[in-house]
Amino acid sequence: MSRTLYLLAASLLLFSLVSCAISVAPNPLQPGLPVNGSWWKMASLVLLLLSLVSALAGVLTSMFEQVERRSQERMKRELQEDLANLSRNRRK
Repeated sequence: MSRTLYLLAASLLLFSLVSCAISVAPNPLQPGLPVNGSWWKMASLVLLLLSLVSALAGVLTSMFEQVERRSQERMKRELQEDLANLSRNRRK
């Protein structure tokens, strides 16, 4: 799940950089582009924000998956230790 969010963040960042480049680059074929430049800047900022949120969600998902995995490993280890202690107590 976190890999998917990282890929989403990377693609949104790429689109953000492209829209930022479009807002800065002058285009003589489209005289109305400076008026639309503010729209491209806003789109760039929104895409950048969505990219950062997606990356944060990926990091948090990865952290929670790691915590869950370690918790399961600890529970298995404790269960094995308890079973070993139980078998030792029965032998005595």
